[in-house]
Amino acid sequence: MKITFVESRATPSGALVLPFAEAPKDAKDSKWPDALAKLDRDSGGALAKAAQAGRFRGRKGQTLTILAPANLDVSRVVLVGLGNSAKINARTAEECGGAVAAALLRSGETEATVLLDVLPRLPLAPEKLAAHVALGARLRSWTFDKYRTKQKDEEKPSLVTLKIRVGGIDKVRAAYAPLEAVAEGVEWTRTVVSEPANVIYPETLAKAAQQVLTPLGVKVEILGIPEMKKLNMGALLGVAQGSEREPRLVVMRWRGPGAKDQQPVAFLGKGVTFDTGGISIKPSKGMEDMKWDMAGAGAVIGLMRAIALRKARADVIGIVGLVENMPSGTAQRPGDVVKTASGQTVEVLNTDAEGRLVLADALWYCQERFKPRFMVDLATLTGAIIVSLGHEYAGLFASDDRLAQRLTAAGDAVGERLWRMPLDDAYDKQINSGIADVQNIGANGSAGSITAAHFLKRFTNDV
Repeated sequence: MKITFVESRATPSGALVLPFAEAPKDAKDSKWPDALAKLDRDSGGALAKAAQAGRFRGRKGQTLTILAPANLDVSRVVLVGLGNSAKINARTAEECGGAVAAALLRSGETEATVLLDVLPRLPLAPEKLAAHVALGARLRSWTFDKYRTKQKDEEKPSLVTLKIRVGGIDKVRAAYAPLEAVAEGVEWTRTVVSEPANVIYPETLAKAAQQVLTPLGVKVEILGIPEMKKLNMGALLGVAQGSEREPRLVVMRWRGPGAKDQQPVAFLGKGVTFDTGGISIKPSKGMEDMKWDMAGAGAVIGLMRAIALRKARADVIGIVGLVENMPSGTAQRPGDVVKTASGQTVEVLNTDAEGRLVLADALWYCQERFKPRFMVDLATLTGAIIVSLGHEYAGLFASDDRLAQRLTAAGDAVGERLWRMPLDDAYDKQINSGIADVQNIGANGSAGSITAAHFLKRFTNDV
């Protein structure tokens, strides 16, 4: 879907989208802005009558579609609620754009115009409102239909162009440019994470990262088995040894224009392109979802793409460990002991607790080579965190309070909420091994996500 911005007073085309702020609860009648009131009069009062019949009051997320309104030269009008006008912010605008895309993407409409210029003054500047509406619409319109060959016409996305009518086009385009870069990164990540494991595996994911990042100025290094053996990455290599797919470690670096001569920041991602659990094999139900066990790596590569497209003034390291965890005659066994890049030994009690083994070597390599200010690790590490938090929050484990606060605030701003979980020596004791330096699961099986975090912490060298 193509998103364009058009100046105020441009003649709308296609479906008409009218955003509304919520009417006060004590208001007997909703007072429409003048421009919208004129549209209602032109329709012979059809819009207001439909809004009343549909109990539309402009609540956040509320939508109402009016088909073929009388006396208006449009096929449909979509009313979209913004909620309380005093509380409208960037996230509200993105939710509005998402609601527009959801209402029209497969509606049969090929074109639509969102009239933002008819709104009264809001707390959010017009250019930011328009930019974030566009971002929300773009993210919501993403689809993954690559392997569908027999879709009915009504199932296919029909919306080709979304126009957003607003004043001050130059300011709007400047506000949207960095958000467009974020959308590019998100869409790339969503697509690569959705690919099946016979398409995306360590070698192909490493190549994909190189192909999308190198032209943007990101330096990409790909380490194979010989290089990782020299670095003594026995934990990562141990996970990969049961698969015919060879592992890769992808090291990415972006040094933006004017980046200060200081320590870089680092992001690491778990990239298990398919996780059977290895010898500690998973139940068959839902195993197809384990193609998603590389989502952390996908997010980091997408992040590096967004950063480069924005030409961020930053020095950023991205590292992803890519493996496939399979059962075979060469697979790692429960009870094996491996030596990590840090020199610490790990007793592998459960081969399905494999992501932490991959990340242990990646984290150590990152801090030892690049000496970063901080490391942020993104991983689909444990199902135990879903037992704790469900799907509303992601679990956050942090050894630095300021970094934890910044991550939490960022998550709140965009609706990706984080909940900080405890790190305490009492939990750390559970991963002490009887025959090695550490074991890869807790002794009693409880607090699985917390003991996983403590395992990782042992390989950060206090970074």
